[in-house]
Amino acid sequence: MSILIFVIILWYTGLFFQTFFLHRYAAHQTFTMSKMAERVCFFLTWVFQGSNYLSAYGYGVMHRMHHAYADTEKDPHSPKYDANVFSMMWRTKNIYQDINQKRIAVADKFTKNVPQWESFDKFASSRASRLVWAALYTLFFIAFATAWWQWLLLPVAFFMAPIHGVIINWFAHIYGYRNFEVSDTSKNLLPFDFLMMGEGYHNNHHSHSGRANFGVKWHEIDFTYCIMIVLDKLRFIKLNKSTS
Repeated sequence: MSILIFVIILWYTGLFFQTFFLHRYAAHQTFTMSKMAERVCFFLTWVFQGSNYLSAYGYGVMHRMHHAYADTEKDPHSPKYDANVFSMMWRTKNIYQDINQKRIAVADKFTKNVPQWESFDKFASSRASRLVWAALYTLFFIAFATAWWQWLLLPVAFFMAPIHGVIINWFAHIYGYRNFEVSDTSKNLLPFDFLMMGEGYHNNHHSHSGRANFGVKWHEIDFTYCIMIVLDKLRFIKLNKSTS
């Protein structure tokens, strides 16, 4: 039971900071926050993503490119232009690293106001940091695993952020339903998105990419947006009224 609880906590906390901080803040700027709050989010993203840490800059820029070039040859990740999910994720990894390490030229429209904390990113993205987190996960499994099958969840902990990416960038462009006709293949995975905290309403998001609330229909509850409303009331963030 301890292993399942641990993996569930990693799943939802890592996912929250991916969708709240990297996606809705860094890429789309659906809300504002102070520089101190931004630094806190950088740190908490590292804590909860651990070995899967993603840079706000690398993610934000790449995600803007995904919207601009969705399901074309310039899209960083698309089932239409990759033979399988593994080749798509490998290409995504390479593009992300090229962007994050500034090895390729990127148009200003993709980098404008994307937050970056270079010194922290260098540390959090380092091999040493990832290996330390992987070692801590392994020690937790050694201490608390009570059945052989629980060890099958260790790779999930190691690669949770890429798994989240696969669910949205691959499966949400193949399976699901559409509320809006858009020029790409984006779909909503689940009518009630308990799995991806609102990220699964992918067609809604592609149709209205500037909205902080990814849900549209009454049953499409966006749990991340619900938390954002609370954070707005607490004045940790300030939601842009035009994006709700």
